[in-house]
Amino acid sequence: MCTRRIFGLACLALLMTLRDRVGAYTNQWAAHIEGGPEVAKKVAEDHGFRYLAEIFDGWYHLEHRSVTKRSIDPHMEVHSRLIRDSRVRRAEQQRAKSRSKRDLLIKRGPSNAKVILNDERWPQMWYLNRGNGLDMNVQNAWAEGITGSGVVVTILDDGLEKDHPDLYKNYDPQASYDVNSHDEDPMPRYDLVDSNRHGTRCAGEVAATANNTVCAVGVAFGAGVGGVRMLDGDVTDAVEARSLSLNPQHIDIYSASWGPDDDGKTVDGPGELATRAFIEGITKGRNGKGSIFVWASGNGGRDHDNCNCDGYTNSIWTLSISSATENGLVPWYSEACSSTLATTYSSGSTGEKQVVTTDLHHQCTSSHTGTSASAPLAAGICALALEANRDLTWRDMQHIVVRTAKPANLKAPDWVTNGVGRNVSHSFGYGLMDATAMVRLARRWRTVPEQHKCEVSAPHSGRAIPPKSQLVLDLHVKECSGVNFLEHVQAKVSLMASRRGDLQIQLTSPQGTKSTLLAKRPHDVSKAGFNQWPFMSVHTWGERPHGTWKLEIHNEGRYFDTLKEWKLVFYGTETSLEFNEDLDKDKPSMTNVQPVEIQDNTATDARQNVVDTEGDPWTGSQQVERVSHPEVQRPTTENQTNGCANFDARNGRCLECKSKWYQYEDKCWQECPIGSYAITEEPTTRKVCGRCHYSCLTCSGATDGECTTCHSDSNLLTNFGDSQCVLQNLAWRFESTMWFYWLTIFFSINALIVVLAMIYIGVNWYIRKSNSSTYDYSKVTYSNNGDARKVRLDDCISDSE
Repeated sequence: MCTRRIFGLACLALLMTLRDRVGAYTNQWAAHIEGGPEVAKKVAEDHGFRYLAEIFDGWYHLEHRSVTKRSIDPHMEVHSRLIRDSRVRRAEQQRAKSRSKRDLLIKRGPSNAKVILNDERWPQMWYLNRGNGLDMNVQNAWAEGITGSGVVVTILDDGLEKDHPDLYKNYDPQASYDVNSHDEDPMPRYDLVDSNRHGTRCAGEVAATANNTVCAVGVAFGAGVGGVRMLDGDVTDAVEARSLSLNPQHIDIYSASWGPDDDGKTVDGPGELATRAFIEGITKGRNGKGSIFVWASGNGGRDHDNCNCDGYTNSIWTLSISSATENGLVPWYSEACSSTLATTYSSGSTGEKQVVTTDLHHQCTSSHTGTSASAPLAAGICALALEANRDLTWRDMQHIVVRTAKPANLKAPDWVTNGVGRNVSHSFGYGLMDATAMVRLARRWRTVPEQHKCEVSAPHSGRAIPPKSQLVLDLHVKECSGVNFLEHVQAKVSLMASRRGDLQIQLTSPQGTKSTLLAKRPHDVSKAGFNQWPFMSVHTWGERPHGTWKLEIHNEGRYFDTLKEWKLVFYGTETSLEFNEDLDKDKPSMTNVQPVEIQDNTATDARQNVVDTEGDPWTGSQQVERVSHPEVQRPTTENQTNGCANFDARNGRCLECKSKWYQYEDKCWQECPIGSYAITEEPTTRKVCGRCHYSCLTCSGATDGECTTCHSDSNLLTNFGDSQCVLQNLAWRFESTMWFYWLTIFFSINALIVVLAMIYIGVNWYIRKSNSSTYDYSKVTYSNNGDARKVRLDDCISDSE
């Protein structure tokens, strides 16, 4: 009974936590009120609200005093009274959103580098001081007198320790606000686990003071830095909008290292107000030149997430930044997608260094991680370029990044050359950001021509997508008014799916550039499909839109899905940049980059260890890097077409393999490749390979309990016959959990024995007591004429006989 009650309470607590986290209605409203702030304050007073702030023109943030902070259901009575007020044009009760910080919790080793500054941990800042083309080339920009002076960067996060000895000199109060507590002080809330350290760490990467003997140095150590505390509380549409639109005439760059959950199953983006804030920022911010929004691309790589399902990184208004490890590899946490513009360095696997920056309690850390660490580095580099040319627009900055990013030392299997000769990757975008190249190009940059937008709707609608097959559709673009040279391309897709994660979408331009708009997401079991979701690609930057575009939708599931409608949205310019010839000499080249045989190394990135030997069929890979593994050798197979009995040359797929060959991902193998396991289908005896669970390197089956070997950052642990791969930094936690589990079972068994013993003793006691009070029929007293006498029962029986 006690155990059941505890279990029930635990379940109730879990349900309440889940309810409170996502989708709960808060006690805050966003209201569109005519007449200005004074009228809004009067409306708030009349209806029992507290006036918080103006979000942007005509929209106000209100909080009701008597409505509970979180509720499953909206408060219709308060809402109805508010919208019936003639001064209120629209109102929306705000709902809490799940927003995750994009750092990781893994410790790494030290670094040794030449000291040229007296900051305590400058020797460990490998990503700024390695030289030889292996850093982001900031020192030459500093040598030219560019430090970010006059530029203001704000960190949208969980607060900023403004009195930190390495930050206070560059702290800018006009770039700071506490949206969670509605005051001017962005100081973080301290707790036992320092859960609100994220914003302070990001700020130090941008603008930690140089040459002061304290901690580290920021990329733009001459810039002003502020913090917006907005993640330590309910994150609603209004909270995001207020943060994104804070003081846009003073703040130049907004850096955000957060977004929707990177769990491989979420599709989410900015709401109506946040979208309006982005538009207001790029059209009105910085006196019309446009606010610059830098965004971390996401850490869902291990869960096979795709950053095109994140409406913030997938936006044309943000500069989406991915990560590269110390060794130039794709980090295990990195998400690949066609909207990533460029890359900066960050953490990697075991043995690879991490990012040095400021920390809470006036401390310093050498273990900042994830794409959370990449975005602030990019924001700092943009600040350097902006000091070199204060007239740069938000689009100018993206053009400069595209033209100067360096692909040369980044290793990925999907590097391709697009239609205008630029190298691009789904993991790295156009390459590693180069601060000095950006500064030098910014100095002589002239503003790009006006941006135009062109939409072309496809005639296809209601088209079935068969299971284990694909739908290929062509869309011919004859003319596109105002757009002759592309920047961003969006494919707005509406479709119904029985299991959304089984879908893969690819777009091919008339010049042959292939963009993977959506990769398979095994964890996404949603039946919601997509409704006008704007999958975005930057891979065709500079190409022309005219010609035939091809959309391919692959359905790896078991049921029919349906494409309802789709269209292409092109953003770009009518004319090319008139000074292209002068600028193109800065364009990085990959002529010296050859496919590299990466030697085995414990620091080798976990995801690089599972690169399939056939390359990536989705990216049209031109360069494929082979990675060996110390425990498992790749199967030595012939060309996969040798084992094909029925080959579809048009689509490059093998429909049927020869006897004794295994079919896997439309190819034939003599042995199943790394990351898969052999299956013989009965009764046909057809041999196929099934995909291992993502946590396994090799496996005997599809579940996470059937691993046979692990990635280099994991340990193989066996319990109850299951062999699981557990991250090395979590192994102790796993083992201690199992110890606690066994201990719980031991105590439960003992408790059961004690209960049974008590029941046994109680039953025996009851029986003995019952027996002692039984009526004795051997002695019966009869009364006859007043004489009492005792008669034996035997006598009575004999008389009756």
